[in-house]
Amino acid sequence: MHVVILAEFAAASGGAEKVALESARGLAEAGLAVSFIQAIAGPVDPLLDHPGIRRIVLGLPDIWSLGGVRAAAAGIWHADAARRLAAALDGLPMRPDCIHLHQWTRTLSPAIFPVLSGAGVPLVVTLHDYALACPNGVYYRFDQAEPCGLAPLSAACLAAPCDPRSRAHKLVRVARAAALRQVTRRRPLHVVHVCDASRQRLGDLLGGYAVTHHRVDNPVRVADRPPAEPGRGDAVAYVGRLTREKGADLVADAARAAGLPALFIGAGPLEAELRARDGVTVIGWQSPERVWEILRSRARALAAPSRWYETGPLTVYEALAAGIPVVASDRSGAAEKVRHGRTGFVVVPEVGPLAAAFTALRDDALAAALGAEAYRMSRDAPSDLAAHATALRALYAALPVPAAGAMQHRERPAVSPRS
Repeated sequence: MHVVILAEFAAASGGAEKVALESARGLAEAGLAVSFIQAIAGPVDPLLDHPGIRRIVLGLPDIWSLGGVRAAAAGIWHADAARRLAAALDGLPMRPDCIHLHQWTRTLSPAIFPVLSGAGVPLVVTLHDYALACPNGVYYRFDQAEPCGLAPLSAACLAAPCDPRSRAHKLVRVARAAALRQVTRRRPLHVVHVCDASRQRLGDLLGGYAVTHHRVDNPVRVADRPPAEPGRGDAVAYVGRLTREKGADLVADAARAAGLPALFIGAGPLEAELRARDGVTVIGWQSPERVWEILRSRARALAAPSRWYETGPLTVYEALAAGIPVVASDRSGAAEKVRHGRTGFVVVPEVGPLAAAFTALRDDALAAALGAEAYRMSRDAPSDLAAHATALRALYAALPVPAAGAMQHRERPAVSPRS
């Protein structure tokens, strides 16, 4: 089986890139031939260093580097991205069995969807956010600091000043969403949800699309080590971008109310505000290895109190697998993996409920017991690369081949080395 994985970056700066990279590696380790198409040139994760992975670079710009009108135009419809992708697919040494898209908003744009739909092989899209339906991608009202309840591209949606940047930026994103809807409507599309909540919400938002829904857990790559000892931890930890929609400010307020230090690993708009608070330590972005060294030595629990309907923050799964309790927002898809009162707590993303959970975790025995149960449950039902690859392989094998437009390729026995 030959699978094309299409992403905009080949190094992990967020969850979508990390899943794309780990999927590629897991599939290659399972014996599949993988062509990893990287839209934007840049760093390459060592995960792609495998003889079964052929890497192709389209050499497109990150549209944020273009500025102004050029960035807006490319974000709505990047014709050069479509041309380069079509050439890359045509140049593959063997016909793929499917194409799996993970990212498209930073340069690929809606222009690639006619190319992908016309390739003559099944198209799979993992929904790491809500960009397939919602103009701002996260189905969140930044103007009101709460989840959105509007129908995407409805009159109310068009009028809402919900974009985190500006009304002008909202207009560009509306144009992009309208272009996407136009080119994907009635074209067969297989979407992968990483949590049950995403499937339910997006199922209601994607009316009119020829969508088939699938459910596959994100992979969890954790070193084979003994469980952490959260009963010895001294702080509530947060890992990720420091923003209000992800609840970073809630962690600081609730930890202070509970009498615990708050430790932030990451950066973002709230960094200066958080650094100025008593009892808060912000240490910036760290390598994955360093992140887990810090968490294993200091975390009493990991907090993930998103205000938006976050689909599946990987740090939650990784913390549980390492034996660290998690306090998760009931709006987060990852909360589905937290067993309330057994491996952590699932709470409303507000200071009071979070503070109550943090206060309970001041009990050393409880923190240790929750961590031990999280570690045990993760080992009993692992979501590692092998399990993820098995689920994807079963999905790909069951996909129907489109009736028309089959790609024509010279068949070769194996995928050649990276280009």
